[in-house]
Amino acid sequence: MTLTSSADELAAAAPEGTLVVGVTEVTHYTDRLFRFRTTRPSSFRFRSGEFVMIGLMIDGKPLYRAYSIASPAWAEELEFFSIKVPDGPLTSRLQNIRVGDGILMRKKPTGTLVNDALIPGKRLYMFSTGTGIAPFASLIRDPETYEKFEEVVLTHTCREVAELRYGEETVAATMDDPLIGEDYARKQLRHYMSVTREEYPFRGRITDLITSGKLFSDLGLPPLDPATDRAMICGSMEMLRDTKQLMIDAGLREGANNEPGEFVVERAFVG
Repeated sequence: MTLTSSADELAAAAPEGTLVVGVTEVTHYTDRLFRFRTTRPSSFRFRSGEFVMIGLMIDGKPLYRAYSIASPAWAEELEFFSIKVPDGPLTSRLQNIRVGDGILMRKKPTGTLVNDALIPGKRLYMFSTGTGIAPFASLIRDPETYEKFEEVVLTHTCREVAELRYGEETVAATMDDPLIGEDYARKQLRHYMSVTREEYPFRGRITDLITSGKLFSDLGLPPLDPATDRAMICGSMEMLRDTKQLMIDAGLREGANNEPGEFVVERAFVG
């Protein structure tokens, strides 16, 4: 089975113990990025910010990749934000899914980009590039995030302006959400976008904007301070490495689920 299949067809071929979710919506943003939503099995539980292994049957065998869940823990559907890789073993096929198709999903979510992995602080930075914004799309829609931090700063850096659209739409919807918009997001959430290859009010890699201090001057905020600031990082391997080092240089200590700290890094990727 090399092409997408309906949820019923996939359920008949799925490995034992694997969940099958049905595609309910697909939105293509650019020739490199798309979002899709699926049904959510009643038994599936996760913490906002976690990822899960999803996949398709490829030539009769299941192929999985790690995808951050972009919907919050309370949502009735699951949302994912994906790249399109022309020769990618999974994404070359996943980009062709349509409403009614089925997707394989393993039962156990995991990940480090969760509120529990950070010690309490005043301000939370969410540093993201490309599809790395996905776990933060989950976290900014969870009331717990705003209850734990006074201010939430979501940064999103992409190559082209069009690639920022998913984040713009998600933040706008969050501001208008009846659950968290008025009481939380409108008062506490800030969204900072930058572009590296086109003209835009804010230009440059997030690491350069942090190093130069421009990020903080643009936002009217002080430099990173381990006494007050916390950070989550999700993006390309290079971005993760460089941004992690900047956090360490600023005196922040890396945390994990079993030992919370001042910043955390996600290392799950799709392809």
